[in-house]
Amino acid sequence: MELLTFLIDFILHVDKHLEAFVNSYGTWVYALLFLIIFVETGVVIMPFLPGDSLLFVVGAMCGVGLMNYPLAVGLLFAAAVLGNQSNYTIGHYFGPKVFQWEDSKLFNKKAFNQAHAFYERYGGITIVAARFMPFLRTFAPFVAGVSQMTRSKFTFYDITGGALWVGGIVTIGYFFGNVPFVKTHLDKVIWALILIPGLFVLFGAWKARRQAAQT
Repeated sequence: MELLTFLIDFILHVDKHLEAFVNSYGTWVYALLFLIIFVETGVVIMPFLPGDSLLFVVGAMCGVGLMNYPLAVGLLFAAAVLGNQSNYTIGHYFGPKVFQWEDSKLFNKKAFNQAHAFYERYGGITIVAARFMPFLRTFAPFVAGVSQMTRSKFTFYDITGGALWVGGIVTIGYFFGNVPFVKTHLDKVIWALILIPGLFVLFGAWKARRQAAQT
C-alpha cells in the first residue's frame, strides 16, 4: 500500500521528486531516468510508470539548467529504443505461450487481446503512435514480437517512434515547462498527459472490439 501511495505521489509530483533527487545525487538522475523509461517500455507488466509526464518535466528541468538537454535526450532515446527491443524479444520468445494464460493480477488477457486487435488492424504504424499512448506503448512492441514482425522492420518503427516521443515531449517541456501558467498548473498538465492519450487507447480498443464482434 505504501508503495502504491508513493508511486501515485511520484507520478503527480514528478517535478518535485526529480528536483530533490538532482539536488541530492546530481548526475545519478540520468541513471534513474534511463531505468524508468527502459522498464516502462521494456517490461510488459510495467505499463503504469510516468513516461510522458517524466519526459515533460525533464525538458523543463533542462530549460532551467538543472539537467543537460542533449545528454538527457540521448540517454532517454536509447532507453526507449532498447526497452522496446527488450519487449519485442520477450514477445517473440514467449508470445505463443501467453495466449494460453488466464486473467491474472500480472497480466490481463482481455486487455492484451484488445491491444492485439488494434495492432493487427493498423500494422507497424502502431509502434510509432503507441509511444504517445500510456499502456498501449507497453503492449505494442510485445505484440509485434508475438506477431513475428521482422526485427529490421520493427527496429525502423522503434527508432522513429522513440525519436518522436522522447525528442518531442522533452523539447516541449524545455520550451514551455517553465512558463508561469504551466508551472502553476503542472498537476493538471500531468493529468492531461495521462488521461487524453488514455482515452484514445480506450476508444481504439472499443472500436477494434466492436469490429471484431461484427465479423
